[in-house]
Amino acid sequence: MKILVVSPVCPDAVDFLRRQHDVICAFNAPQDEIQAKIVDRDILVFRSGPDINAAVMDCAPDLSLLIRAGSGLDNLDIEHAVSRDIALARIERPGARAVAELSFSFMLALARQVPKADAMLRQGHWVKHELTGYLLSGKTLGIFGAGNIGTQVGQMGAAWGMQVIGCVEHYSENRAVELQNQGIQLVDTNEVLANADFLSIHLPLQRSTRNLLDVAALARMKPSAFLLNLARGGIVNEQALLQALTDGKLAGAGIDVHEHEGEGKVSPLAELPNVILTPHIGAGTVDTQRAIGQEIIQLITAHAATRG
Repeated sequence: MKILVVSPVCPDAVDFLRRQHDVICAFNAPQDEIQAKIVDRDILVFRSGPDINAAVMDCAPDLSLLIRAGSGLDNLDIEHAVSRDIALARIERPGARAVAELSFSFMLALARQVPKADAMLRQGHWVKHELTGYLLSGKTLGIFGAGNIGTQVGQMGAAWGMQVIGCVEHYSENRAVELQNQGIQLVDTNEVLANADFLSIHLPLQRSTRNLLDVAALARMKPSAFLLNLARGGIVNEQALLQALTDGKLAGAGIDVHEHEGEGKVSPLAELPNVILTPHIGAGTVDTQRAIGQEIIQLITAHAATRG
């Protein structure tokens, strides 16, 4: 098979595929380069970042499989892929645990003011008695999007003795019972906003979720609450969040995804001491990427078998 890989994936997986197939890597390449290199390809492997639009796909008449090495599809023109009868495979499972663990690292760091403690100590300031810390146990964890990732965050919260509440786009009694058995109570959006001490966002970016966390939504949250976004930039209105944090209407935030991402982009939240910023590293563990690499190999091997 002729394969184009446009996002960094496990090097061992790429090496294995190269022994079996014709593989071209164009990590983080500009759009025109992707269009030039996809021309004769059968398979495209990508993560978040590159815009896999109709123009890209239409440069490749033989394209038969898209592999999203992760979960989000906001950078893919799904309707066009369907119209071209191009198969799509998402590798969602391995990254879910990694994102859930990063969410928890944000909670712990924010609750104990770890970034401030670290920064002050590096400057020679012993602020032991000036820092306010909180336990996670006994606090309310709100989950926006109790799907694959959000459910794992909720399970971890329940294990830490947190009261976990969440909301989903499409409510069903079966889903509510399933989540209840995992320590997560399904409630409506406003109840999550009003009661969460920590609000963790795990929603896809689509028309209905863009700027979902706006001025009005943030105003419903407790001034003592912390907001965590590990889903997609654009779901949280960054200017509204900046204002809420500046005015003391929120206690802090942990943000892994940003409205504008990439080298040279500076978050409007960068100057705030009660905010943790990371560069979209939710699924970026060695273990996760190794597991994703293995699934990429399996998908391509199976697809090649069907093509004769």
